[in-house]
Amino acid sequence: MELTMKKVIEATYLTADSASQYRTILRYFYHQHERMRDFITPEEILEHMRSIPAYSDYKEETLHQQLAQLVKWNNLIARQDMTNAKTIEEYKKKRFRYQPTPYTIEIERMLVNLEKMTGDSFQGSLERTQFERLLQALIHFQNELSGNLTKDPEEYMRLWEDVFRYFQTIRTSTADYIAYINSEKADQRMQTEAFLVYKNQFTAYLRDFIVSLQKTSLQIQERLKEISAGPLDHFFQKLIIHRKSIPRLEDLSSSEEEWMVEYRELWSSLCQWFLGTENRQSELEILQLQTNEVIRRITRYVQRISERQQYFRSRRNDYLNLAKWFIECESLEEAHRLSSVAFGAITVKHLQFTEDTTDNMYAETWNEDPIMVNIKPRTNRYREKTKPTPAISNIEKIREERKRYLEKRRKEQLLLERYMQNGTIRLSELERVEPFIRKLFLTWIGKSMQSEDRIVKTDYGMKVRVIMDESRQIVLESEDGKLTMPDCKIERI
Repeated sequence: MELTMKKVIEATYLTADSASQYRTILRYFYHQHERMRDFITPEEILEHMRSIPAYSDYKEETLHQQLAQLVKWNNLIARQDMTNAKTIEEYKKKRFRYQPTPYTIEIERMLVNLEKMTGDSFQGSLERTQFERLLQALIHFQNELSGNLTKDPEEYMRLWEDVFRYFQTIRTSTADYIAYINSEKADQRMQTEAFLVYKNQFTAYLRDFIVSLQKTSLQIQERLKEISAGPLDHFFQKLIIHRKSIPRLEDLSSSEEEWMVEYRELWSSLCQWFLGTENRQSELEILQLQTNEVIRRITRYVQRISERQQYFRSRRNDYLNLAKWFIECESLEEAHRLSSVAFGAITVKHLQFTEDTTDNMYAETWNEDPIMVNIKPRTNRYREKTKPTPAISNIEKIREERKRYLEKRRKEQLLLERYMQNGTIRLSELERVEPFIRKLFLTWIGKSMQSEDRIVKTDYGMKVRVIMDESRQIVLESEDGKLTMPDCKIERI
């Protein structure tokens, strides 16, 4: 803990008083490192600094002071250059060449990546091909595990890096894109009318990703379930052999166990991302739910925008065009016909028939007998006249119904006791059960899945524990059919 959480003195130059000069110097070191040049002389750095207009009057004394400070902060390593010393005086001046430290290179690389980001929003993407590539890598990985692992350890390291490179891309890209879609700025832009131009592109992008994810995710999950721990440890040993074959000046003999733990944790993180755990949903399922929720949210926003546009849309041109049609009518009769089409019938007579209306399709309506309809007054104070009726006591019916119910429950309990041997019921040992008993067992199993201890309190006042054996499938027969399900053991507590 003390080693990992120590103070990062290498990052001091980012917040120092002359941070702009320090960062310019180290950025130059970073660019030269990328070009395979590790040792830089102060003269070259001074020339670079003075080539920048803001530092045209940069002094050599200031450069040496800042280089010495960067050495103290572990950003640079100073190495004395004795190759060009022609006199004793030059040798005494201790001319140095400077090399950036690994910490400095990684910090500058991180800063370069941060500078490439546009704005303060997440980026990322939902790449469909990454899942397919990960699936192909896992297939190759599983095929190698099924063999004797006789190849060069370097090839196994390359295969391992391929799997986790695709997994890392999936994890970071999808998380960043979902965070971008759920950000406040993106949510506000979705609610503007300008978003209507991009709605089809967004929905098609998300829909294609979901379709591709559903095609490959199940195959990836099955591959991960089939890979056991034994071959994995053998494979990890190959990775450790390759890792030890890389020449290092440090003594890493005591790190083999740490490397093994590291590889196991990486593999566990991959499995948990796709398969989840007993107490936690997998990140893959969460990703699917979030993507579907984004599609629903986009659909709601588009619907609201369309309704708002329809509400404020002016129909002035429609009315003018309709008035033009009426002006062009040559007679009043033609205008009436146009009005019937545009506005419908002005006055409508409603006809009502009783259920015993004739079935003769040729009978005239006017030949049928009229129906008398009582019209009620349109007032809130009107109340229909009612006659008081006596209250009927149903105590006897309630008692009789309660008696029948209790008798039925008693028979059901007796029937249940027939299947319980020494307080235990094992479904695989039952030959045939009544439909009611089968429904009762399924109800107990369903309730037990919602409890951590798998204990259920039944309607008969007793407690039972349900133990599932998913590795064994049984057929539970009944009068109305057969049910294939995992074997279960029900114990009375």
